[in-house]
Amino acid sequence: MSAEDFLFELPPADLKIAERKFKERNPIWTGCKARLIERYLFYFVQITYHGTYIDAFAGPQECDKHEMWSAKLVMESSPRWLKNFFLFELKDSQVKLLRQMCNSQPPPDKTKKEPNRKIKIYPGDFNQNILMMLRENPIRDKEATFCLLDQRTFECDWASVKAIADHKRGGNKIELFYFFPEGWINRSMKAKKIDKDEALKKWWGDSSWPELMKRQGAVRAQYVCDRFKSELKYKHVYPFPIYEKPDKGGRIMYYMIHTSDHDEAPLLMNRAYGKALDIKETPEQLDLLKVSLAKN
Repeated sequence: MSAEDFLFELPPADLKIAERKFKERNPIWTGCKARLIERYLFYFVQITYHGTYIDAFAGPQECDKHEMWSAKLVMESSPRWLKNFFLFELKDSQVKLLRQMCNSQPPPDKTKKEPNRKIKIYPGDFNQNILMMLRENPIRDKEATFCLLDQRTFECDWASVKAIADHKRGGNKIELFYFFPEGWINRSMKAKKIDKDEALKKWWGDSSWPELMKRQGAVRAQYVCDRFKSELKYKHVYPFPIYEKPDKGGRIMYYMIHTSDHDEAPLLMNRAYGKALDIKETPEQLDLLKVSLAKN
């Protein structure tokens, strides 16, 4: 089986086998995560022709490296069929950069059926603002929606994750891409001294976080995924590993956990992982992808 054939399949269910395959064929390094996110949203709109994008920590992680800025790459990705953008950021300096980036976007190209976009920036703590955003901007049950929860370590409360997962009353849930810091979670747990239990209860959602810490690696990633399935009732949940550069050891630094109710979403994310560092497909190759999806 060729590497390209693998991109038309679901990722392996056995996570230890999957991690070996990912690393062998086309691993995503830490500095390339934004390109994975952009590539998935590129496929996303090829299927939906519309969509809403929510970014909980939307400012650039490194202000001088825009190729690592997920919100910017997604907003500027073509075709520009994503219609609604809800961007959250705590730091004033990064809110300023977000505003500059959003204001610099060109008007929609109606010859390409680009919609008028709604872009809203919410300065301040995401956990405090997400409920307000969901009240102010009801998301229709049939509206394809993707939410990036790209926290640094413990910044995203489980209550916020649950609010997003439970928001729709019908149809597919809001898709999530959730950052889990496998590479340094043990060290960060030990470093927390003040109000440690309370802080971790907010992040994990209850006092069972010590059970999480009894596990590690692929076993711990599966434990987190099982919770998204059992508690939040997502149909498909999968942890995509993001690696350290080979010259620095090549270990898994974190997982991006993808959750969706749409049956085609895991295949698209698997393909995005394999193609994120490649040149985008030609229209003919995209047509082939759509034909393959139609057969599944």
